[in-house]
Amino acid sequence: MFDRRWYDSDENTQRALNILHDMDENQRRALSKDLTTVVKQIKELHEEDEESDVSLGIDRVLGLYKLSNSRRWYDKVSVLSYAMKTMSTLPKDDFYTIMEGITISSKN
Repeated sequence: MFDRRWYDSDENTQRALNILHDMDENQRRALSKDLTTVVKQIKELHEEDEESDVSLGIDRVLGLYKLSNSRRWYDKVSVLSYAMKTMSTLPKDDFYTIMEGITISSKN
């Protein structure tokens, strides 16, 4: 279903996006706010870690560019679009961990 962006190739990310798609507006707004908060905290941790190398890479830069074109359903949901844009600046492992967390928490 989703397979064009750098983060679409991960199975947990695909599941998380499907979960987000099925949420109502209030649920998306609440989760997006929480995601943005978590991302800011992760970034602060990486800033404290002097050895941490944070690099976007070409695929992620292109993903951010495409995000500005609003091609996907989640790009058109402003609060969710902002959360995705913010998360896409994280190291891939952190991004994937967040997506995995969404899929795990939705099973409860």
